[in-house]
Amino acid sequence: MTDTAGTPSEPDGPAGAGEAGKDAGGEASRSAPDPEPGTEPGTDAGTEADAAGAGARADSGADSDADPDDGPDGGTDADAETPKRKRHWLRWAALGTAVVVLAAAGVGWWFYRKLDANITTDTTAAAELQTYEKERPRPVSLEAQNILLLGSDTRSGAGNSKYGRDDGGSQRSDTTILLHVAADRQSATAMSVPRDLMVDIPSCRKPDGTRTKPQFAQFNWAFEFGGAACTIRTVEGFTGIRIDHHMVVDFRGFKAMVDAVHGVEVCLKEPIDDTDAHLRLRAGKQKLNGEQALGFVRARKSIGNGSDTERMERQQQFLGALVKKVQSNGVLLNPIRLYPVLDAATKSLTTDPGLDSLRDLYDLTRSIRNVPTEKVQFLTVPRQPYSADPNRDELVEPEASELFKRLREDRLVRVVPDKDKKNKNAEDKNAETPADEKPDGTGSASPTPAPTFSGTNAAVGMCE
Repeated sequence: MTDTAGTPSEPDGPAGAGEAGKDAGGEASRSAPDPEPGTEPGTDAGTEADAAGAGARADSGADSDADPDDGPDGGTDADAETPKRKRHWLRWAALGTAVVVLAAAGVGWWFYRKLDANITTDTTAAAELQTYEKERPRPVSLEAQNILLLGSDTRSGAGNSKYGRDDGGSQRSDTTILLHVAADRQSATAMSVPRDLMVDIPSCRKPDGTRTKPQFAQFNWAFEFGGAACTIRTVEGFTGIRIDHHMVVDFRGFKAMVDAVHGVEVCLKEPIDDTDAHLRLRAGKQKLNGEQALGFVRARKSIGNGSDTERMERQQQFLGALVKKVQSNGVLLNPIRLYPVLDAATKSLTTDPGLDSLRDLYDLTRSIRNVPTEKVQFLTVPRQPYSADPNRDELVEPEASELFKRLREDRLVRVVPDKDKKNKNAEDKNAETPADEKPDGTGSASPTPAPTFSGTNAAVGMCE
């Protein structure tokens, strides 16, 4: 039996081609016949060398696109120098980025500490409320927020003395608003409490440590007697609504906030000339700065019939215009524009410990910044002239109790202009209550339609 060599297999790749070339070249050099006439001597040797070189290049993985100007070393020195330059540039870029980030963080931290330090914490009120914790109403909706906003007309402090005589640093509640923020953060209702409303004021601790006697008196005495704690206990007493937080803003803070948003536009039917409010304005459409805005919301004798009712309505309209401008101008979403507003607000802000940091205030602002302006509602507690003194107010029942119940239970509050209220109530008598207003949630018609209350919302401008 004779063994015969099989047909060589095809090479798999460049390396195989190199080996095959070397073997073929070697065999050719040993067994090839003499060159034919006309063939250049050394052709076979050149073929062998070329084949061997091709194999060597394939095995070494040399780049066939190497720049011929790189020299005999194949550009090794230049290629080694390029990564060094890149690494050097990257180190400087990283260092520069780190410096910028640290600088920005430092500036941001400085701003944060400055704003945070502006806020004054009312620890006295917190201690007083803790003493009477067992007497306070329990919260019904844990996610909803009830915040009592107090506009202090204190004459003490820089810039406030020109608004009246400072009676030993005394202060009064010039404006009181209970702000209810719904649990779903889709609506907010601001309820004004008249300062002349006759209510039961509990025994309160005075600044000198003595205590007042429980008494039936006009509402704004509560703040003068015992500050925010006494006012909170009084409001909780006649509404049954648990107050979660409180804020006290004085004259300077209000003026500064209006100036920080570059004024608020109002429309006046008649000119105003009020020396007590330090206010003189022409009739028509105009933009008020902080000083003018303060006089506008405080003026009483020279506008309309001089009643506190009209003054509260004017305050609500102005606050609605302020909210609308802040939202429409994107102040809450622009840190550069938001900072002056926060700085102005925090400088004259006193809060309970639960809202005494910039983070707490920011979380609150963020939770309500997307509330539609038409869902930011303003109204006053249902009231009428007090039977024993027409210069004072008393609650209208059962309308007042129904409003308090709805806020307490975080239910829908519908607000319409006063002139439309009668027509609205007439329409509601023949309408079914919305499904989400029915106590059983079954979708069946309720015999008692959801009531409406006189008021306005932030979407309705003062010039509309």
